Amino acid sequence: MTVITNIEDLRRLAVKRVPRMFYDYADSGSWTESTYRANTDDFAPIKFRQRVAVNMLGRSTATTMIDQPVAMPVAIAPTGLTGMQHADGEIKAARAAKAFGVPFTLSTMSICSIEDVAAGTDNHPFWFQLYVMRDRDFIERLIDRAKAANCSALVLTLDLQILGQRHKDLKNGLSAPPKLTLGNILNMASKPRWCMGMAGTKRREFGNIVGHVSGVDDMGSLSDWTAKQFDPELNWGDVEWIKKRWGGKLIIKGILDEEDARLAVASGADAIVVSNHGGRQLDGAESTIAVLPRIVAAVGKDIEVHMDGGIRSGQDVLKAMALGAKGTYVGRAFLYGLGAMGEAGVTKTLEIIHKELDLTMAFCGRTQMANVDTSILVPGTFPT
Repeated sequence: MTVITNIEDLRRLAVKRVPRMFYDYADSGSWTESTYRANTDDFAPIKFRQRVAVNMLGRSTATTMIDQPVAMPVAIAPTGLTGMQHADGEIKAARAAKAFGVPFTLSTMSICSIEDVAAGTDNHPFWFQLYVMRDRDFIERLIDRAKAANCSALVLTLDLQILGQRHKDLKNGLSAPPKLTLGNILNMASKPRWCMGMAGTKRREFGNIVGHVSGVDDMGSLSDWTAKQFDPELNWGDVEWIKKRWGGKLIIKGILDEEDARLAVASGADAIVVSNHGGRQLDGAESTIAVLPRIVAAVGKDIEVHMDGGIRSGQDVLKAMALGAKGTYVGRAFLYGLGAMGEAGVTKTLEIIHKELDLTMAFCGRTQMANVDTSILVPGTFPT
């Protein structure tokens, strides 16, 4: 039996258990994947200052994100096609997040619908991530559905007005449900655990869209609709309209530039997420950990700054917090866990990150997240 001790163990297990097209969808970037790699690699040069003879009793990783109590400054990021990594994946991940005490964020492009996740978590509040489509009537209904499901925050993603090209998806013929080419059939046949799970669920389509848009009743009509719907004209006026329509906590995701951060503040957002979409959009953009200190310096006194991208450990979380983030998001890390072990794998992901975060904070002489800042890092090793 494999002993799981870190996120890489879960990744290796996910490779064995998830069909190639869906694993590659989660674990890839656009074009050369240089930004995807930089997100992870740029954490490594940042070094901690070890402290000794400090009373380490009474440690706590608890804090808040947008005024909501969290067991640690980590939320599960919105990821499309999560329900194709594992049957009913969004529901399983949301349950794990609920039990652990961290936010779960449901993607617009999820397999399980808003209503599925609400029912599967006994209407426990979760966050909903919104892509803005040209069909504004659909967007209004989608926002209203999130309200009805008791979602406690709207995460508005701004960096997907157009799609970046991801070579692996094109080569794999990615679709949901999958295209039954000979190669895909043979690959899926080698994943019996995944096949059994999918055979036992009816959730194999984009649940937030199919049946909720006029003329979109199956995956074929969905593909045609989606290709025409991402809105290249999206602008800050639309953000203000969405804020008013939503009426609750608004988090803006996809910020990499100081001026955009200031515009997000002016739009009335409650938090921003420093994000490059996991390296899946603009290849050649900076890593999020490299950009984070500049964004914090520009707007950190006016708005809560979160970040995602490249986080594979609790040490990565602590480094981001030291550089001014008030929260972080894990995407691929939880998908590895989900693909490897289902709900138990997502729980394992959170347990691993929490333990690493707690122990590293102690080694740095801190017992509370509020006392974490750049003083726990070696000068000259971190971006400023």
